[in-house]
Amino acid sequence: MFAAYAARFDRNEPLNGLELGDRPDPEARPDWTVVDVKAASLNHHDLWSLRGVGLGEEALPMILGCDAAGVDADGNEVVVHSVIGESGHGVGPKERRSLLTEKYQGTFAERVAVPAWNVLPKPKELSFEEACCLPTAWLTAYRMLFTNGGVRPGDSVLVQGAGGGVATAAVVLGAAAGLRVFVTSRDEAKGKRAVELGAEAAFAAGERLPHRMDAVIETVGAATWSHSVKSLRPGGTLVISGATSGQAPPSAELNRIFFLELKVVGSTMGGKNELAALLSFCAAKGVRPVIDSVLPLDRAREGFERMARGDLFGKIVLTV
Repeated sequence: MFAAYAARFDRNEPLNGLELGDRPDPEARPDWTVVDVKAASLNHHDLWSLRGVGLGEEALPMILGCDAAGVDADGNEVVVHSVIGESGHGVGPKERRSLLTEKYQGTFAERVAVPAWNVLPKPKELSFEEACCLPTAWLTAYRMLFTNGGVRPGDSVLVQGAGGGVATAAVVLGAAAGLRVFVTSRDEAKGKRAVELGAEAAFAAGERLPHRMDAVIETVGAATWSHSVKSLRPGGTLVISGATSGQAPPSAELNRIFFLELKVVGSTMGGKNELAALLSFCAAKGVRPVIDSVLPLDRAREGFERMARGDLFGKIVLTV
């Protein structure tokens, strides 16, 4: 079958390790199922994999891609939950949880094998292209806001770095849930787009905000960390799920964190029940993932290049 996969690692030029070509068909072991992939979406996780982060040489070649929507062996339209081993279904009892592409082959292929427990019904209201955007970036944003951020309708939330997959999802989901959403961006056009999607206002990176926030959604890391901490009200919550600009900010802002009793919460992906709730929320309320572009799988390299440049707003989708 045709697939996009990591053949080697290159920390400085990750796309040097990307290959497109034939790979073996997946096999459905006991309690697993094979899904015919209709659409899959890119995540920064795929670029990190090409750098060798979270993936060892012994796992190569590794088909990339965490997210997918498609048709299972029984002909059902499904969405793939990409956290393998969350519940123990289909894996060994002592196996730690992992994402597709860390131990098991990913979704940038004509077919993917996953534990049967990891497939959920695709709502008829969502296309394959829309549904495949939800299991990683949108699920991450959902968990950051509603599980780990603990925000309620009317609360103020700052989303750092408008335009990225998680940030865009947080804007759309937050606005739909009745939050007051504010964004920052180095790109004025991306800030304006976020306002069109429901943000109350957009500011330049590091700019002073009109008031303190109840929560901050942080995926940028070092470049925005100090601004995130300084933007919180006393007792507010900073939820972090990534550090695309690096993990070592110039100042950790520890004095401000303890003096104002701020909460710093790490957040990674989300559970199957949260994905089910997210799918239901999108179907019932007309919320749709923001898609930057749709490309056929054989043009995957173009999508990776665009994501690596940061030249996107929303998700890049690959269709099979």
